Amino acid sequence: MEETRKLAAILCSDVVGYSRLAGADEDRVLARLRALRSDLIDPTIAVHHGRVVKRTGDGAVVEFRSVVDAVRCAIELQNAMVERNAGVPADRRIDFRIGIHVGDVVEESDGDLMGDGVNIAARLEGVAKPGAICLSEQAYWQVKGRLEFAITDLGPTQLKNIAEPVRVYSLEVGKQAQAKPPGPKRRFVRTLAAAGIAPLFLLVAAGAWYLLVANHPAAVPTNPTGTAASNATAPVEAPRFSIVVLPFVNLSGDLAKDYLADALTDELTTSIARIRYFFVIARNTAFTYKGKPVDAKAIGKDLGVRYVLEGSVQPGGAEMRVNAQLIDADTGALLWADQFDTPRADLLQTQDEIVTRLAHAMQFALPEAEAGRLKRSRAANPDAEDLALQCLAAVRKDPEAVSKEAEAGFRLCEQALALDPNNVYALAVLSIKYWQPVSHGLSADPKADLKRGDELVSKALALDPTFAYGHVFKAEMLRDQGRVDEANAEAERALDLDPAAVDAYAQLAFNDEALGRYEKGLESLDEAIRLSPHDPSLHYWYTGEADAHFALKQYEDAIEWARRAIAIDPTFRPSHSVLIASLGWAGHQAEAREAIERYVALFPTGPRTVAAWKATKAQTANPDVDPRVLEYWGRLIEGLRKAGLPEG
Repeated sequence: MEETRKLAAILCSDVVGYSRLAGADEDRVLARLRALRSDLIDPTIAVHHGRVVKRTGDGAVVEFRSVVDAVRCAIELQNAMVERNAGVPADRRIDFRIGIHVGDVVEESDGDLMGDGVNIAARLEGVAKPGAICLSEQAYWQVKGRLEFAITDLGPTQLKNIAEPVRVYSLEVGKQAQAKPPGPKRRFVRTLAAAGIAPLFLLVAAGAWYLLVANHPAAVPTNPTGTAASNATAPVEAPRFSIVVLPFVNLSGDLAKDYLADALTDELTTSIARIRYFFVIARNTAFTYKGKPVDAKAIGKDLGVRYVLEGSVQPGGAEMRVNAQLIDADTGALLWADQFDTPRADLLQTQDEIVTRLAHAMQFALPEAEAGRLKRSRAANPDAEDLALQCLAAVRKDPEAVSKEAEAGFRLCEQALALDPNNVYALAVLSIKYWQPVSHGLSADPKADLKRGDELVSKALALDPTFAYGHVFKAEMLRDQGRVDEANAEAERALDLDPAAVDAYAQLAFNDEALGRYEKGLESLDEAIRLSPHDPSLHYWYTGEADAHFALKQYEDAIEWARRAIAIDPTFRPSHSVLIASLGWAGHQAEAREAIERYVALFPTGPRTVAAWKATKAQTANPDVDPRVLEYWGRLIEGLRKAGLPEG
């Protein structure tokens, strides 16, 4: 029988006192368990991308691709059981114990799992209290920064039939963690957006970029009606990046189509929850507002969140229109809105794309909103996180990150790091100062700048290995060093961590172009553009499209894409070079002369001769590249010559 070894997160669950419950009324208990399985357990596991490996009568063994997914699933299940057990006599309640471990498992050909990874999870479940979740030390260390519930360190525990003691942590759902004393904060959103030339914009895109949610106040408890419980104490201030995704409204008039809107809501909640340090209200609570009028201010107050995301699914002929809008719960102001259409027949197939687009948009919209809040509040004594946010606000205004304003922004990052050397966000933004000039061919010492940029990003990743856009940054620097295969691995890792990190697709595209795989590069760029059609880095991606078409000798297409890029950002020099060269090869001499005149006016200090362009390209070109890339550079220079650029 074939078997495969792999690393997996395993969740084992069991009903507390099942034999006693079944002995009292077996038929009723079985019926309740079947109902729980169909309308709570299985859907929740599916939302968190789990796979039921086996059922054990009153329990189950479930495999997850990440510990974060496993813990979030367990918390949602235990929270739901608290609600379902409300008012039920103690001797008739169904309570679960849950154990979670991450470790090596053996997958049999039939999909069954065996090995210590499963055994330890099962034994952890056995020592858990009713309604609690026990984590192994390996699992705990991967999620400890994301837990808002009380954790008890049970210390090294001898588990049945496990040779060595396992350090166990017990998570008690519903019991909030004690507030920590003020001190340096080191949280950071894992999603910084970056794709080559506009990483500063991409950092905003990474809704995860902002670690400013270090001290989450407890959300207001709610009752099943969705209103605040009478004994709840409202938080002094809602957490940064706190949001509730309200159930999308089905506007078709056909209640049978509710599942489409509900599925989008579930997937979007899960996707946004993946963004580290975003505080997302659980699906069960959000759905208590289904079918009720939306009062963003009241909902924000009830749930203790700053933002409300609402939307609708509306049929129209052969298409289905999806609308979404983000509302400031404090003011009721509309912060962001978008709509797009998809074929009705393909709605389920394109659901992932819809969710990715919306989640990626949140990575832009929420940090922008937080930056506005900070600007309005003007904190008298900004902490490291406030300084890091101000740093980004300054740097992102200059695509080349070379202006006085950008330099002042970098100084803010340095001040943030002086207060907190482990501020992941400040480390990442400051790295732009060093590696971005290398990517643009503007560095006086590429080797030294890459070294310093890599030190900063490597430290950020050491502090937070799940920081998706740290891996995107790493990919950029590796490609600049000619280590393209390693760069590809980093970009793939970023997508594994955060499917909404669409800038990683652009990294994959530029990596493929560096290897002469232009057709494949176009596919990845098309994916990035489709998933984020209003992205701040569009001019960079459009230039990549132009480069690939130029390399494939598709000059008219290259001209079109280069002009699109210039229309978005005329200050991005590479767009002009590929446009001029493409016009030269296409024989459009009059247009080529106009393009050269426009280029000279925009860049009076830029390379103006064929010889100067050769020197510029030599700075960024890796000597050990694919012959097709070398041919591309030679043909680009020849195209500039054909367009009429002076020789030297």
